[in-house]
Amino acid sequence: MERTRTIIMGAAGRDFHNFQVVFRDDPDVEVVAFTATQIPGIDSRTYPASLAGPLYPEGIPIHPESELSRLIADLEVQQVVFAYSDVAHVDVMHKASTVLAAGADFSLLGPDRTMISSDKPVISICAVRTGVGKSGISRYIWQLLREHGLRAVDIRHPMPYRDLTAMRVERYGSMEDLDRLRVTVEEREEYEPFIDAGGVVMAGVDYADILLAAEEEADVIIWDGGNNDMPFIRPDLEIVALDPHRPGHERLYHPGEANFLRADVLVVTKVDTADPSSVAELHATAARFNPGATVVETDSVVRVVGGDSRIAGKKVLVIEDGPTVTHGGMAYGAGVIAARRAGAEIVDPRPFAKGSLRDTFAAWTHLSEVLPAMGYSPEQLADLAATIAAVPCDAVVIATPIDLARLIDIEQEAVRVTYEVEDRGAPTLRSIVETFLRDGNLV
Repeated sequence: MERTRTIIMGAAGRDFHNFQVVFRDDPDVEVVAFTATQIPGIDSRTYPASLAGPLYPEGIPIHPESELSRLIADLEVQQVVFAYSDVAHVDVMHKASTVLAAGADFSLLGPDRTMISSDKPVISICAVRTGVGKSGISRYIWQLLREHGLRAVDIRHPMPYRDLTAMRVERYGSMEDLDRLRVTVEEREEYEPFIDAGGVVMAGVDYADILLAAEEEADVIIWDGGNNDMPFIRPDLEIVALDPHRPGHERLYHPGEANFLRADVLVVTKVDTADPSSVAELHATAARFNPGATVVETDSVVRVVGGDSRIAGKKVLVIEDGPTVTHGGMAYGAGVIAARRAGAEIVDPRPFAKGSLRDTFAAWTHLSEVLPAMGYSPEQLADLAATIAAVPCDAVVIATPIDLARLIDIEQEAVRVTYEVEDRGAPTLRSIVETFLRDGNLV
């Protein structure tokens, strides 16, 4: 029987996972290419034969998504599978229309077909958009589990921006691991806070093997779902974060809306800095579209390390988490909140952007007050350092989850801004997780 010729559209994450768990050993399907977007430098590689398996002795080529229509024609493609996240519904359908116009089927794989089951209890933390505060919730739950004497491993959504074969199964338990493997700024932002607290993070490409490795040292698995993707590991407790700074987005993006509709627990984050009417809107939307979910509220308490006086009245450059303020669509984050609260004057970084940062500002025109912490490559990191050095300011407010001063030299005074998740009102996230642990005879 002729195999169905297939392209998987992705961004070096869900696309590779779907291939590994659904298509890799399927004799009826031939994946003839991946297309890639969103992440610089991932659209000119080959998915290696060592990962692709015996049906793909030459590996699988990865092309820019811009070539999709040509590829469908040249490779006689019959099916295109869409497999990346944090995409507006209308954009998903524009991509579907492109595929259909070229003559191929367009499909999405569901979570039941792509989730891997664990023999350990699994708590998943996902979100409806990038930058909602999911990682803070993951750390909060990890610390809660540690309080109860439970060992948890945080399995993170993939960020395989480097050598794919070497990244098949990654384990990060120390800063030395991050340095040795030369992880990007984006990876550090997710991994360092757990490692600083004494935790272990696992990620990579082959999540079946990653899960097996995590189960060897964990009492509980945390699925830490980045980029608002659906869980790769089948959860026993499914938690999804909502952002009152972007009410309505929970029903406008893929697969964020699927997460919203699936959730056992919906967490309204950042309530302390949100408009009360937006918080009420999220409660009403949850009651209408996912009435079975428990809704809780949390604060994201923003702190200037050393106190607000360090930036009060000063001219400051604010650096925010890159993915949050680029494809996450946020114009600001914790750094701007802290700077405004302290009465600092925020300097527009755009006139001073160097190299690839100029392209970033051209692509994301909503940005004016913040410098995104872009660092997918050494070249981008160098551009970030050069841009910071060029901005005339008294202090640099670093609101990324990591201290950038560890990676680049900053001549101006560097001031860290952090945030921590705290329960607000009842029911609390703590009470829900502790009930889950008691019901599972874990405490």
